[in-house]
Amino acid sequence: MSLRLAAHIELPAHQGKGGFDHADVHAASDRLYVAHTSNNALDVIDCAQDRYIESIGGLKGVAGALVSEARGLVFTSNRGENTVSMFAPGAEEAATKIGVGVRPNGLAFDAERGILIAANVGDPEIAGSFTISVVDVDRRARVAEIAVPGRTRWAVYDRRSDTFYVNIASPAKIVAIAADNPTVIRAEYDVAGAGPHGLDIDPATGRLFCACDSGVLVVIDPASGRALGEVALSGAPDVIFLQPSSGRLYVAIGDPGVIDVIDTAQMRRVQTVQTESGAHTLALDRKRRKVYAFLPETQRAAVYADDA
Repeated sequence: MSLRLAAHIELPAHQGKGGFDHADVHAASDRLYVAHTSNNALDVIDCAQDRYIESIGGLKGVAGALVSEARGLVFTSNRGENTVSMFAPGAEEAATKIGVGVRPNGLAFDAERGILIAANVGDPEIAGSFTISVVDVDRRARVAEIAVPGRTRWAVYDRRSDTFYVNIASPAKIVAIAADNPTVIRAEYDVAGAGPHGLDIDPATGRLFCACDSGVLVVIDPASGRALGEVALSGAPDVIFLQPSSGRLYVAIGDPGVIDVIDTAQMRRVQTVQTESGAHTLALDRKRRKVYAFLPETQRAAVYADDA
C-alpha cells in the first residue's frame, strides 16, 4: 500500500511571485483545476491522459478552486480582487464574478440549496475583516457576512450534518455554521494544535480532520466537540484530502516538501513521499485513485498512483 510516482506534467512558467494553491477535480469531465496564483489563472489538467490543457486567466490572486459535481460548477476564490467566480466545466468564458469579503480563500458549497461560503483571510489593518461571506449561487449575490474570531483557513461542507465547518488560525478553532441558517456561528470547537490549516471530513462518520501548523493532525467529533486522536506530521501542513474508500488521508507539507499518508482507521502515518520544497498543495482524483502534487520550483505537477 503506497503512493507511486507515475508521471510529471509540465505547467506554464510562473509570471510573478508565488506558485500554486488549492485545486479540485471535476470527475465527470476528467478536468483538474489548480490555482496558479503567480499567473492569476487556473491551470487545467486532463486527468484521464495526465496532460496540461489550458489556463483560464483574469483571476487576480486566485487562491483556490472548488468543484460541485452535483451542480456541474467550478468556483474560485480570487484573493487579489475580493471576488469569487463560478463557471461550468467547458464554459469557462461565461464565468460570473461575485464580490465577497476581504481576501477570500477557503470555499465550501451546499449544492442542494445553492449556498457557497467564502472564508476570508481578512486584513489585520482593516477592522472587522475576518469574516465568512455567504453567496446565493442562483441569485448570483452575496446574502450575508458572518464575523469570525480570527483569520480563516480552509472550509468544508458536511451533507450528513448539513453544516459548514471553517478553520480559524488563531485562536485555534473550528467554527460550525448551519447550512439552513447560514447567518450565525452555531458552534465553536477548540483545536489542540496551533494554527488549524488543512481541513477535511469523513462523510461516513462526520469526523473532522484538521491539520495544524504545529505539525499535528487532530481528529474531532463535531457532535461532542471531543478530540478523538492525533498524529504527528513531518512538518507544517497545508492542503489535505481524504480518500473515503480507503480511509487514507493525504497531507501536503511544503517544508521539507513531502506528502504524509495517514491511515485514518489506525490513526498512524504509513508513508512519507518526497515531492519538492515548497510543494504545499495537492489534488485527489478519487475516481482513478491518483494524487497530484504541485511543484513550484520546477513548475509542474507530479502524479502519484495510489496502489492501496
